[in-house]
Amino acid sequence: MKIRLFQIDAFTDRVFCGNPAAVCPLDAWLPDALMQQIAMENNLAETAFFIKGAGRFDIRWFTPSVEVDLCGHATLAAAFVLFEYEKFAGSMIEFGSRSGLLRVHRDGNLMMLDFPADVPLAAEAPESLIAGIGLPPRETYRGKTDYMLVYSSPEEIETMKPDMKRIAEIAARGIIVTAPGKGVDFVSRFFAPQSGIDEDPVTGSAHTTLTPYWAARLGKDELTAMQLSRRRGWLKCRLKGSRVEIAGQAQAYMAGEITINP
Repeated sequence: MKIRLFQIDAFTDRVFCGNPAAVCPLDAWLPDALMQQIAMENNLAETAFFIKGAGRFDIRWFTPSVEVDLCGHATLAAAFVLFEYEKFAGSMIEFGSRSGLLRVHRDGNLMMLDFPADVPLAAEAPESLIAGIGLPPRETYRGKTDYMLVYSSPEEIETMKPDMKRIAEIAARGIIVTAPGKGVDFVSRFFAPQSGIDEDPVTGSAHTTLTPYWAARLGKDELTAMQLSRRRGWLKCRLKGSRVEIAGQAQAYMAGEITINP
């Protein structure tokens, strides 16, 4: 069996930056265990699989170790494949997913994700989380799946060296750390050893939590953001009621196919 596979760098205008995702277009869903094995073999933060449905596409996302409910950068990568390689004719793609209906709108070089907002609530940080991060935050919040720790400066975010073994024990998908930016409205990083990813280079889904927080704190609905991983990523975010728009570019790194023998 041969399966087409693309590797796309998302949230960047150049290769070797942003967040790489694998994308596999399918005619029908493969067995869950096989999709998980493919994601493990790809060894990227996410592998997205999609099929054509009735008037839309259905999408699923796998880390090397688990299936997840939502992934922004792999959705952006899947939309890029549809626009660039599948020659999708419209400017807006709809994906059905475990997180509901998702839309990606193309405007020139930018692709804009339309995701449900995840408004974080103030929370108490577990002592093991603070010990794992290594720096007490100014504020702590909890979204549907992630903790969010707020700091004072981008330097604190960039120089952070978490203890991944300790963080992996926290009951959450992952940990967002964030601070006001310089040249952008806010910066962040995302650690998720619980999900098989020590540090995700650019995390679109985390910005469904970050955007409501920073929109309220800065008093504006349109924001610019940078994720301060080694690869860097640039995003434009907008809060629209109960939805968040997250825009970025993508670049193709590889197009090919994989062979799986029965």
